[in-house]
Amino acid sequence: MAATGAGSERDGERAKARILDSAEELFYARGVQAVGMDAVRSAAGVSLKRLYQLFPAKERLVEEFLRRRDHAWRDALVRYADARPTPRARLLAVFDWLYQWFAEPDFRGCVFINCFGELGGTSQPVAKAARDHKEAVRAYLGELTTATGVAAPQQLASQLALLAEGAITTAALSGSADSAREGRVAAEVLLNAAGVREQGAAHCND
Repeated sequence: MAATGAGSERDGERAKARILDSAEELFYARGVQAVGMDAVRSAAGVSLKRLYQLFPAKERLVEEFLRRRDHAWRDALVRYADARPTPRARLLAVFDWLYQWFAEPDFRGCVFINCFGELGGTSQPVAKAARDHKEAVRAYLGELTTATGVAAPQQLASQLALLAEGAITTAALSGSADSAREGRVAAEVLLNAAGVREQGAAHCND
C-alpha cells in the first residue's frame, strides 16, 4: 500500500508539472482569459476531472503558475548577474540579461504585469503574486546596491527597478530588445552619479 501511495503521489506531481508547463505556455502566449481550462487539460494530456482535482479553480492555477514562474525567472537572473565580479558589474548585468530575454522569439512582455492587467482588479491572489514578484526583484537590486556602499542603496535600487520595468514594457510594445541597452546606459548614469565605480565601491565626491 505504501508503494502504491508513493506511486500515486509521483503521478500526481508529474500531472501537476505538465499542467503548470502547459498553463505557462498558453497563458503567456495568449493571455489568461483567452485560454480555457479545457485547453490547458488538452495540452497537458490529463482529464478535466484530474485537472480540477489538482486545481479546483482557474484562479488557483494562475496563482501557482505565477509563483513558479517567479522563482524560475529570478533564479535565472541571479545566476547570470551573480557570476559578475563586482556589485556594479552585477547591476549592469541585469540589463544584459534582460536584453537576452527580450531577444527570445516568444517574448511577450512581463507575465506578471500581463496577468495583473487581466485579473488584478478582481483576483487578490493574482494581484499579490504579481506584487510579490516585483518586490522580490527590487529587493535583489537592493542587495546589490547595498554591496556598493552607496549612502542611499534602497533609493538607488528603486530607480534601477524603474529602469528595468520601463525596459520590459517598452520591449513588449516595440518588439525590439534595444530598450535593455538603453536602460543599461541610463543605469550607468545613475551608478556614476552615485559614485559607484568599476571596482564596485562608492566614492564620495567631496
